[in-house]
Amino acid sequence: MIMKRMFLVRIGTFLACTGLPMSAQEIKVRGPHPRLFFTPERTAQLQERIPTEPTTANAWSNLLAGAESIEELSLAYRMTGERRFAERARNAIRGLRWEDAMLMRRDPPWHAGLGAGRSCYESAVAFDSIYDALTPEERQTLAQYIVDRGILPTLNDWVLGGQRIHTLDSMGHNWWSACVFGAGMAALAVMDEEPRAKDWLKRISDGSVEWLNFQGSLLDNKPKSFDAGGFFEDVNYASFAVSQYLLFRLAWNRALAAPAAPEIPFLDQCGDYFINVSYMNSAKMMTLNFGDGGLYADGTSPVTLLWANGYRKPRYLWYLNELRGERNRAGTDRTGPLGLAFLPSDAELAAAPAAPDLPTSTLYADMGWATLRSSWDKDATLLAVRSGYTWNHSHADAGSFILMHRGENLLIDSGKCSYGRPEYDGYYRQSRAHNVVLFNGAAQNPEDTYFGAKFPGTVSHLMDAGDLKYALADATGPTSHWFIRNYRHFLWLGEVILILDDLKTFAPGRFEWLLHVDGTANVRGLDLEVAKGAARLLVRPLFPMPLPDAGYPADFPEKMRLEEKTGLQDRHPETDVTYYSFVAPEPSRRTKFITAVLLVNETNRASLPQLEPTFRGSR
Repeated sequence: MIMKRMFLVRIGTFLACTGLPMSAQEIKVRGPHPRLFFTPERTAQLQERIPTEPTTANAWSNLLAGAESIEELSLAYRMTGERRFAERARNAIRGLRWEDAMLMRRDPPWHAGLGAGRSCYESAVAFDSIYDALTPEERQTLAQYIVDRGILPTLNDWVLGGQRIHTLDSMGHNWWSACVFGAGMAALAVMDEEPRAKDWLKRISDGSVEWLNFQGSLLDNKPKSFDAGGFFEDVNYASFAVSQYLLFRLAWNRALAAPAAPEIPFLDQCGDYFINVSYMNSAKMMTLNFGDGGLYADGTSPVTLLWANGYRKPRYLWYLNELRGERNRAGTDRTGPLGLAFLPSDAELAAAPAAPDLPTSTLYADMGWATLRSSWDKDATLLAVRSGYTWNHSHADAGSFILMHRGENLLIDSGKCSYGRPEYDGYYRQSRAHNVVLFNGAAQNPEDTYFGAKFPGTVSHLMDAGDLKYALADATGPTSHWFIRNYRHFLWLGEVILILDDLKTFAPGRFEWLLHVDGTANVRGLDLEVAKGAARLLVRPLFPMPLPDAGYPADFPEKMRLEEKTGLQDRHPETDVTYYSFVAPEPSRRTKFITAVLLVNETNRASLPQLEPTFRGSR
């Protein structure tokens, strides 16, 4: 997404990294081209693996037979030495798309966006890979073309001071990474022909530390970007943003003898984030899709690039092993050139542990995310809670939750649609599209998705003692124009998850408890049964007065009502879906909802836990 134009005076703060700032160190080039990705060492290793790894051999055969993209043509040339691939790659550089007509119509014009960042990367791969197939004149001409069309427009917009129009305060999310590090890889490729490249690289390297350590903006309602390896914008944008940096870092350390890329503590944590937000099942791995995430997004690209950059934890092999054979948006597998070159070998993957050596519950306090799972087994139960910051790709979903059980995504986030559709901000990003409590039909300010929430929500007090787990979501801040108290307690006891909402508002009104589901939902006595495939759970309101067990709702005005609402299907705004609202029996300023989610499985199907509310004093 492209955010609003902003006018500001930026007061910079120096964010220290280990060692001297890059501007004080001398850049020394390492050896001849190719030196970024498809180096002689890397292609030699791939050649050795092809005879012994059938999946690698098959992927390489398919790539060679159908090479079309710049990456494919570049790897094909380095592996075979056939000039026809080099000639096609050279011609493809000239055919790259650099400008975006829509961005150029802005005031001031944006000369470089995601397209320019991608084209910088692709031109870097090709120029570096086919360098020995170019004449000196062709090298100079192509290098100048890459500088003029990609590197300088990007750096002028995003990094250099004279014409810069973006700051970390306004655009310091996945766009900054894609644009700036794309230009950085192109600068690494043309260092021999462009004398200014080393100075540009120093600026980009120093900027990378600032980007990774960005602490947010108080005046501009922008959050801290990263939290213990997590990224506030959601999983697929985390994968995209982090991968662009890791590609640049990989190219930097391969192309330069000195200095090494700066030490970044975040890199030792971010691989675990993609594991913690994954749900392994017997079918296709799922990922938490809060915000603009995708249910089948994955972190194979950043995890593979972490491995290639030397961050080698055995649990990364477990994660990559679980995703072998799958290819999703932003993912990496052996059908692509980067996967062929940098994924761990079959021998390495064979040594993967049976499960990751991580806790079953994790809290990302700055982001406002928590994950609680029954185990790391496939088809286990995963409860995810979100109550954090709202802006851009992070929706107005403070206090919401997702529940995956027995291989299915049962209690869901509504997802998203194309960003150009009116339903994107009209429905998918708003509170009613999430499992939250509404007051008189509203929760967060609808403008939060654009301007940012001044008072973010929080998730805290995570506890995991095996069969007893707990987390507290505080959604009061983002909903404070209505709510004085908006606390949601999640208490997981064996096969029951209790959700306790403690609510108070400024004036009397109607409270309702929303539930979005995938699968079928049917009222069974006091319960709403949600089922899909072999997965089944029961949602049972306990307080206020539960659903009537017989007769018509009109016969029981003192009891809670269940209403069916119409929402929109994930990624298909043209398709209506039903979601549910448990409505409190009468208007009030203060109430509580106590709701039980009973997790049905093969062992307890015939003898579900018994729940009996006990009322003391006034109701």
